[in-house]
Amino acid sequence: MAVELKVPAVGESITEVHIGAWHAEKGSYVDADANVVELETDKATFDVPAPINGIITEILKKVGEQASVGEVIGYMEPAEKPAGSDEGSSDSGGSKSAQTSSKSEPAAASASDSGSGNGNGGTRVMPAAERLLAEKGLSAGDVKATGPGGRLLKEDVLSHRPAVADSSTNGQAGRHEDIVPMSPIRQRIAERLVSAQHNAALLTTFNEIDMANVMAFRKQYQDTFVKKYGIKLGFMSFFVKATIDALNAFPQINAELRDKNLVYRNYYDIGVAIGGGKGLVVPIIRNAERLSFAEIELTIAEFAKRAQANKIGLDELQGGTFTITNGGVYGSLLSTPIVNPPQSGVLGMHGIVDRPVAVNGEVVIRPMMYVALTYDHRVVDGKEAVSFLRRIKEVVEDPARMLMEV
Repeated sequence: MAVELKVPAVGESITEVHIGAWHAEKGSYVDADANVVELETDKATFDVPAPINGIITEILKKVGEQASVGEVIGYMEPAEKPAGSDEGSSDSGGSKSAQTSSKSEPAAASASDSGSGNGNGGTRVMPAAERLLAEKGLSAGDVKATGPGGRLLKEDVLSHRPAVADSSTNGQAGRHEDIVPMSPIRQRIAERLVSAQHNAALLTTFNEIDMANVMAFRKQYQDTFVKKYGIKLGFMSFFVKATIDALNAFPQINAELRDKNLVYRNYYDIGVAIGGGKGLVVPIIRNAERLSFAEIELTIAEFAKRAQANKIGLDELQGGTFTITNGGVYGSLLSTPIVNPPQSGVLGMHGIVDRPVAVNGEVVIRPMMYVALTYDHRVVDGKEAVSFLRRIKEVVEDPARMLMEV
């Protein structure tokens, strides 16, 4: 009896998903609870597990196509695992056949790289590569596979640059355009950014922070911190702590405009912008005011790890009272971040650069960071915004104040 593979409900506001990749092909055996298909929404990516042990008999939706919540995207038939072979089975931790084959292949071929097995001439196509092939309108045979064991990797598709002659280029060979559909996450990001610009009165104020003291503080306690907690003490925990201090002093920036009312909160759910495998995501550190430096660092590290694997849950991206984004990790010196509605403020951190500054009447070289606060002027006045940013500057420049709460 055929068993349906349906798109599960993934959130109250989500009605449609994007087929990211099939982890198993038609006719292959799959263990119950092994990941069968990757689905994307405008907020996150998640896998759908197999409901039974069996064979995939039909795949109704191809990579790159849309499907509605509750829609049937494939069928399975109950079956026992083929004797003597696990080839083609899919599992979240890697199939047995993939684990066995890794003994005779380079170490770079991990168990999770078992691939879909689709392709041309036996080429094994990795799920991410399969998705990109569909987006670019290519087949596996069009791209040279460089992965271990002849696998076709995502990087192979990204680096593929066919020479195409086009009449629009006056006969010049080697010029081409790649038309790639926007992912649901990218579409949602675009919509929210444009909405923020149109529906809020955004203004940005700037300041600069001397990072010398906090850098010395980190250096002094880094080894002890790592030994005790198993993670490095980064800058973000200092800025989260300083932000909470400043939000407590200027509650308007932690507030939300709801209809014609201002909603003030006595808790601090801080969103931290993290570069994920499919774009920027902003997971929320809930009740950040209750967390220690170590707990903040561990939470951010876990978010970053799962963001790269596109494993951030939808509930972890929703809500938030304020956001912090660090463009400095990408080399940004100065920028104007955009508020994430319905929040009223966002703090932008930037690169640390040695610059000459005046200290006590003398010019000295100090490690300086520009910081920016973009705020909704409908909720926050300029005085509060400037004072908020100055408070962050004061606390970060004298990190002991975070412990003394002064």
